Amino acid sequence: MDIVAIVLSGFVLAFLSPAVYAAARQWTGWLLALLPATITLYLGLVYLQPVSVGEVFAITYPWVASLDVSFSFYLDGLSLTFALIISGIGVFILIYASHYLAKYRQINHFYLYILLFMASMLGVVLAGNLITLFLFWELTSLSSYLLIGFHYNKEASRAAALQALLVTGAGGLALLAGFILLGMAGGSFELVTLLEQGELVRGHSFYGPLLLLVLLGAFTKSAQFPFHFWLPGAMEAPTPVSAYLHSATMVKAGIYLLARLSPVLAGTTAWSTAVIGVGALTMLLGALIALQQTDLKRILAYSTVSALGTLVMLLGIGSKTAVEAAMIFLVVHSLYKGTLFLVAGIIDHQTGTRDVTQMGGLGRLMPITATATLLAGLSMAGLPPLLGFLSKELLYEATLALGDYALWLTGAVLLANGIMVAVALTLFTRPFMGRLGDTPRQPQRETTVSLWLGPLLLAGLGLLLGLLVGIFPYLMSNLLAVPQVTAVLGQPVSVKLALWHGFTPMLALSGLTLLLGGAIYWQQARLVDWLNRVDPAARLGPQRLYQWSLAGLYGLAQWQTAVLQNGRLRIYLLIILSSGAALSGYIFWNSHALALPGNLPPVRFFEAAAAVVILAGVAGVMTQRSRLGAVASLGVVGYGVGLIYILFGAPDLAMTQFAIETLVVILFMLVLYRLPHFAVLATWPVRARDAAVSLTVGGMFTLLVLTVAALPPQLRLKTYFIENSLLVAKGRNVVNVILVDFRGLDTMGEITVLAIAAIGVYALLKLRLDDRKKE
Repeated sequence: MDIVAIVLSGFVLAFLSPAVYAAARQWTGWLLALLPATITLYLGLVYLQPVSVGEVFAITYPWVASLDVSFSFYLDGLSLTFALIISGIGVFILIYASHYLAKYRQINHFYLYILLFMASMLGVVLAGNLITLFLFWELTSLSSYLLIGFHYNKEASRAAALQALLVTGAGGLALLAGFILLGMAGGSFELVTLLEQGELVRGHSFYGPLLLLVLLGAFTKSAQFPFHFWLPGAMEAPTPVSAYLHSATMVKAGIYLLARLSPVLAGTTAWSTAVIGVGALTMLLGALIALQQTDLKRILAYSTVSALGTLVMLLGIGSKTAVEAAMIFLVVHSLYKGTLFLVAGIIDHQTGTRDVTQMGGLGRLMPITATATLLAGLSMAGLPPLLGFLSKELLYEATLALGDYALWLTGAVLLANGIMVAVALTLFTRPFMGRLGDTPRQPQRETTVSLWLGPLLLAGLGLLLGLLVGIFPYLMSNLLAVPQVTAVLGQPVSVKLALWHGFTPMLALSGLTLLLGGAIYWQQARLVDWLNRVDPAARLGPQRLYQWSLAGLYGLAQWQTAVLQNGRLRIYLLIILSSGAALSGYIFWNSHALALPGNLPPVRFFEAAAAVVILAGVAGVMTQRSRLGAVASLGVVGYGVGLIYILFGAPDLAMTQFAIETLVVILFMLVLYRLPHFAVLATWPVRARDAAVSLTVGGMFTLLVLTVAALPPQLRLKTYFIENSLLVAKGRNVVNVILVDFRGLDTMGEITVLAIAAIGVYALLKLRLDDRKKE
């Protein structure tokens, strides 16, 4: 198994999962989990050791060579960390879902969607080409849309799925434009080449626009302010989806993108200002809103928004310590937040509610679930010896080193971390402590192993990694920090992790965080009441702006449908011809391209006669009061054009024109003969408008023809076709060769249009015949 097989195997298994479910039923999740488990073991055993000493793996398959687009993959310490998180947590999600969603008839759809998502996320973090990365990026948006809207019979689920798709999809479009500019500025779409072109890109004139576009893509995906509102809304998804997409994987895609492109984009004032500012604001906003929630999943969702803001802020700071803190916190957050989301699902499954105000006393009935929650909460609060303590120490160390901004940013981090301590206390004490709550369902015992296995192992891993850092600091530094920080900074670094650094300002801030968190938890009711009074989000927040924008989009769609797509052929032709004339006129006016030939060739008698015939046919079409007369007049126009072909030496085109005109006239007569009598519906103002448009379009095309006639003839195509018709296409009739070979797709399109028209004619005739039979 190589890197390509790691990604593609997920897609293959996704489409095989319905067949696996049909055979294995309740054991499907356990069987499907074998693939991510194998990927996790393979990545750990084959790539972990060489990557830890700085080795990078890259593989490229040509795709669109002319555009520098390859099916490339790239693996270093950064991508390996994300891939291990994606595949490792994916194991427990599949096992968990096998029981949690067992009663849903669409569970086979869930397996398909979740495996598609897993494979897409692996593609994102292992892609070695910007366009390949974007392809997988959009696949994550599509598969997450299906997962968020899993309960498609619920309006709230459908709305949440659409909201997530629109926000992340809009960011994806911006990201594509940013990638194109980045590839142009850096001279390549390949990461192997691009990551070495940081100075070139930062000095390029495209740097400002491409930075803005890339940040928009990353911020929308990772729910940064003002795009943070879609993530809590996505909690309508089943709990396994929330645990996987919105804590450990999908929302981390934006974090991965910022980290991956840091060697190219970071190091400027624009980068630092935008990334630190947005990250810090999101960190504080998410923490404050999390404090106001009572639904378990919404508490976790907003705390995730805060954590994502912290990660973005650290990448914006960009120092070695800040990146080190970001990489450790990335792992810490994935472990404890995945645990807590799964625990929320267990509580909901057992009690029938997610409202923490109704819960209590579950610790006696579900000791394993309570233990997992306690370990995850301690890691979230940053207590030793869990790995969360180390990430918090590094976080304070990074902000304290910022000079003039150290005080403000450290204060913001202290407040956010204090709120997270209060949230961790809420998540453990409310459901598991005190007397048994009055819930819709009364739990009787601990849940099944399929549900508690994942939370317990993920939470235990946070404790184990913290202990291993204390026991084997050098080894764990090389596994958890050195290759990751090296990849983000783009240069070799030395890192030494340790749980204990002595009595330092960071340790003092950690202690102050716990005291602040306890005080916030104690006064939470008063704080929430105050926040509810001053919170303007209900009136002016991004969620309301999204709703207004969506309503405006629907209104615009209804208006343009009523005006532009109202089913009236007259309006369609009017819009198309007017637009064409307006655009052509603008080009003539703006580029001063209008030119008239100096001397026109004399008009021969037969040419003038053909023109008179055509004009007479046009006049007949406009003045006839019967459909048959109008069709006959239209045929006269076509035959007049055929005469022109004969006069200018194109008898084959003339024969084709005569045949087509004859067939069209006959078909029109067959159809129109069965229609009701002709009636004049257009008023004189409408006719005047149509006449004005017709004259304008005709005049514009006349000017266009005269301008072309005034230009010196370019005979390259003529020479090419004459030289290559027999040599390349094996045909002596140049016109036929052009139609069949050189522009074969165009000809096939015309044939297809005629075939569709013929089917329509047949349907009309058959409809009239059927109506007569009924009569």
